[in-house]
Amino acid sequence: MLQKTNRLCKKKEIDSVFGRGKSVKEGNLTLKAAKNQLDSVRFCFVVSKRVSKTAVGRNLIKRRMREISKAALPYLKPGYDLIFIVAPGFGKLDYRGIAEIMEKTFLRAGLMTAGKI
Repeated sequence: MLQKTNRLCKKKEIDSVFGRGKSVKEGNLTLKAAKNQLDSVRFCFVVSKRVSKTAVGRNLIKRRMREISKAALPYLKPGYDLIFIVAPGFGKLDYRGIAEIMEKTFLRAGLMTAGKI
């Protein structure tokens, strides 16, 4: 579980990231990133019913993505709000596949310093 300081929960803040954030797409994963005024990185994960019909499947994807994000925190530049949007087909990936796509997304967005998740 991510610490409370690393979670993006309020609707107003999420809408702000959607409005002013930059998008990076890698495979079936889209990242919206926007600067914030904090010294931490905050995450939000969006997995629709088109990805997995069952709540169990959607929650599994979100749990895996939270753990990968937690492992990546030391390598990420501070001061960003990040929203991950998952597209259909992403649910077929295992933990390692999700980690590789997320790492590529961080690198393409310029958020990650040299490091391996």
